[in-house]
Amino acid sequence: MAMKMDLKATIEQMETGEQDTALAALQSYNTEMNHCFTFSKEDGRDRELLGGLVLGFLNRELQPSCQLACLETVRILSRDQHCLEPFISRSAMATLAHYAGIAVVSTVTPVHSQQAEGQVEGEEGEGEEETAEVPSEEVRESCPPSENSDQEVIVESLKSISNILLRNETGQAVAADLQLIKGVAERLKQCHDPTWIHEVRFFDLRITFLLTALRVDVRAQLVQELHGISLLGNQLDATLGLCWPDTLETARAGFGDVPPDQLPPLSRQQTELAMEILKILFNITFDTTRRKVDEEEAAEYRHLGAILRHCLMSQADGEERTEEFHSHTVNLLGNLPLLCLDVLLIPKVQQGSIEYMGVNMDAVNMLLGFMEKALDRGHKLKETLLPSLNLLTESARIHRETRKFLRSKVLPPLRDVKNRPEVGNALRNKLVRIMTHIDTDVKDCAAEFLFVLCKESVSRFIKYTGYGNAAGLLAARGLLRGGRDSGIYSEDEESDTEEYREAKAHINPVTGVVEEEQPNPMEGMTEEQKELEAMKLVQMFDKLSRTNLIQPMQLGMDGKMSKISPGDLHKLTHNPLFQPEEPTNSDSEDEA
Repeated sequence: MAMKMDLKATIEQMETGEQDTALAALQSYNTEMNHCFTFSKEDGRDRELLGGLVLGFLNRELQPSCQLACLETVRILSRDQHCLEPFISRSAMATLAHYAGIAVVSTVTPVHSQQAEGQVEGEEGEGEEETAEVPSEEVRESCPPSENSDQEVIVESLKSISNILLRNETGQAVAADLQLIKGVAERLKQCHDPTWIHEVRFFDLRITFLLTALRVDVRAQLVQELHGISLLGNQLDATLGLCWPDTLETARAGFGDVPPDQLPPLSRQQTELAMEILKILFNITFDTTRRKVDEEEAAEYRHLGAILRHCLMSQADGEERTEEFHSHTVNLLGNLPLLCLDVLLIPKVQQGSIEYMGVNMDAVNMLLGFMEKALDRGHKLKETLLPSLNLLTESARIHRETRKFLRSKVLPPLRDVKNRPEVGNALRNKLVRIMTHIDTDVKDCAAEFLFVLCKESVSRFIKYTGYGNAAGLLAARGLLRGGRDSGIYSEDEESDTEEYREAKAHINPVTGVVEEEQPNPMEGMTEEQKELEAMKLVQMFDKLSRTNLIQPMQLGMDGKMSKISPGDLHKLTHNPLFQPEEPTNSDSEDEA
């Protein structure tokens, strides 16, 4: 009740129209409500009324402290998705964009703010800011003696716009119509300008992320018209403080001779900005692998790939934050054109590097470790495991050195022929286990990775996984009869261990292990008795089929499974030598 009375009292004081009275009322309201994120429905109309009154004040000429108090109130009120009506009109969004310095107008004059002493570090990852653009006739309002208040005004405006974009579809459409992405992009170009505090930079990026996540038209505009890949690549470069010893080799400025594993961790602010940039880049590149890119685009993506390699080799402030940072990096790497992934192998081999066949495998080894951690956690495998597993699969498919390195780590020469492939704590065992996972995408991805490491050779794949575990992928590829898929791989010798060669003849291909000999259940039977048992089995299949409990299948000459019709199965019950006809039109195709 006290809060309701305070809200009504605030409205009454705002309605007087006096700045000093309004300022005192809003400061009191903001202090009380600053940490409030849930609102009662009964006060909804009052909050909308207050929002309208505050916007009316913002369209007047105000002293800086009153501007800031009004925008703080808008930020608080915009947390309530049911009371956004005053803020989603074109005029309201334009007002907020003006105070945020991202309004697109015909005549603009840059207003350069001096950096405040130190950096403002928000409790929720709030960031720095750059130069704002405002209409030239209003420049006189934006140059107060204390430049820090300007940046606070910009931050509060950006937070309000962010809240609106997050919660309201109309607000998203208005923001797109007002071309706010252009205003933000202009400020992002100033990534090397130390003027702006962290909070402005962060919320510029947050607004860009929301617009690209929620609006397809803004996504396309950022990529095509505003050169978003290059723009955000430069932003990431500046955020990480990189230098370039060679065309596609990166280093941390001031740490040129320090090995990657000995670099100091990125600061919290650097990590926050970098992760926002990575998320935006993911939004605008997610379709890259589905289309062809020209030479200029490929060069752009390779440059970005070199920065992402640096991200992969960098540590953030704490293990949990590092995992999150690497996760966003891996997600984005998966969007790059496959031919650009060679940037992961380009850096020269240095002291402490992991070398294989003369190639630096630090990044690939990091990806492998990241993938295994996700596998060990076993939580949300589709979201956490698949990006890194897909990336490793495609890298192994197109880069021989990567494939051979991964095979040495995942499928070393086989020695254990006593335990099933899915039993044990080796990485091979863990991957084989999820080949029978309940989620089809997860099991298919694991099987595909191991199949590629086996150079898509069916016999080698069965050797390492067992026919039972391999059957799903082989059936989908039409390879149940054996052979090799259509991948292009170098020829190298299969290095069987002595233990495997000795046990090979006794290995059960279905389970992939040597099993104790079982007594023959037909031993001592005559041929007539064996035939009778076979007929009984066929009749049972026929009965189960007719009640739709099972669907009998046959293996065709193309290596794929096809249904046996009830009629053919009935004929088999009377003539065991009958051969069901295969379908003449098989529309399935072998996957590459």
